[in-house]
Amino acid sequence: MTTAPLLRLDGVSRRFGGLVAVRELDMTVTAGAIHGLIGPNGAGKSTAFDLVSGLTRVSAGTVHFDGRDVTAAPAERRVAAGICRTFQTPRLFEAMTALETVMTGCHRTSRCGFLASILSVRGKAADEAAIRRRAHDLLALVGLERAADTPVSQLSYGPRRLVEIARALATGPKLLLLDEVASGLNPVETQFVADLVRTLAADGLTVVLVEHDMRFILGICERVTVLNFGTRIADGTPAEIVADPAVIAAYLGEARPDAASRRDLRHAARAAAPQDLPS
Repeated sequence: MTTAPLLRLDGVSRRFGGLVAVRELDMTVTAGAIHGLIGPNGAGKSTAFDLVSGLTRVSAGTVHFDGRDVTAAPAERRVAAGICRTFQTPRLFEAMTALETVMTGCHRTSRCGFLASILSVRGKAADEAAIRRRAHDLLALVGLERAADTPVSQLSYGPRRLVEIARALATGPKLLLLDEVASGLNPVETQFVADLVRTLAADGLTVVLVEHDMRFILGICERVTVLNFGTRIADGTPAEIVADPAVIAAYLGEARPDAASRRDLRHAARAAAPQDLPS
């Protein structure tokens, strides 16, 4: 795996009036890595995702992606560059089937441009067939091949999450931002998503996860950045994060966490990566 940074945030801040949602955030994500972004409620995690994906403009600082400054680039240009994300609550087309929904994400990789699709019926038909095959393949990847013709409105929460992931993958991203992807999933679904993320990373995709499930995040991430009140308070390996006094204080609400508090946090994370966590 290459060690080159794919994403770099330098001093990124976002203000909403007098509220500073993200304050001077520095973060580097290595190409091909699984990187976690965690913190208590209101820490600024989803806002950070908005700043990376272009849904929200930065108030200060710069965002570099794949060697280019994309700070001023709108969301659609960032998608074209290879950044795609999911949301805390899946945003899907309720009237469409799972297959049709995933197909909407394939437009960026379509070989048939707008003018060609108008002038060439043959080219349009061939392109649509290729898109349909790709969408089927992506549904199979997320374990939903049998739900291809099911309306999204009839899917339960877990499959809806997977449809959103498949649609994001359909854009052909270099960087996938997953916002609380394990939230609301049962243990079997959570394990499936963890295995899926590992597979995607093994194939070269860079993944950044915002997640509250510590067992999930510490079990699959190689590096974790921790926010609290919009400020980065820690960045390191899972083992380093669970031993960091600032992280323990942020999660347990103690200015000076004692040994028992440290053990509580380690116990919560131990099942995720027992070989790496300090005793």
